[in-house]
Amino acid sequence: MAKKQGATAVVAGATGLVGQQLVKLLLKHPAYRRVVVLVRRDMGMSHPKLIQKQLSFDRLQEELDGTLLKNADVFCALGTTIRQAGSQGAFRQVDYAYPLALGQAAKQHGAAKFLIVTAMGSSERSTLFYNRVKGEVERDLRHLGLPRVVLLRPSFMLGDREERRLGEKAGIIAFQLLRPFMIGSLSRFKAVHSRDVAQVMIQAARQKAPAWEAINSDEIARRATASRA
Repeated sequence: MAKKQGATAVVAGATGLVGQQLVKLLLKHPAYRRVVVLVRRDMGMSHPKLIQKQLSFDRLQEELDGTLLKNADVFCALGTTIRQAGSQGAFRQVDYAYPLALGQAAKQHGAAKFLIVTAMGSSERSTLFYNRVKGEVERDLRHLGLPRVVLLRPSFMLGDREERRLGEKAGIIAFQLLRPFMIGSLSRFKAVHSRDVAQVMIQAARQKAPAWEAINSDEIARRATASRA
């Protein structure tokens, strides 16, 4: 059963691929009275529901007003790449330290739910650095004891990226060409659109469900398709 109208959504990573879609959908959603975005700089947009809180994620615990998190649905779409970050250490800061700090604040200040985008193949035992970091943040969020944590584990994501790289364009084309052949056990590797990830993220937030839920890429696609039927 969904909560009554008047909920608060708090979004970290609002300027990213999924975060932009999240903000758009949340502002239109009738269940949310206000949408609080945690940003480093002004997003250059306004809306009656939108509240922008500028802060440094390196000082999240000190600068974040904890009252904003009380009973809120917290959406974490923070993420980068090693190439963008510049080093494995910088990548880990964005994809592990920042989400975990947000999760700790959510627990401390009584958030209702915590939803985060990780990645397909996330595992603390992975030999791949990227997947291992994603798995470690999943593990440590689980240990916080939040009322409800939802993990969304997409495969390659489609959408408009601020930074368009040649290799990324080639990957998009390859995924699109291979999509008709990805059936059966291969279907879980199909690319999903960032808009669908955001939509399913919000759906999961509105549901009364177990304290821990992981939604893999093929299930994200299935739920998004079903919602449009």
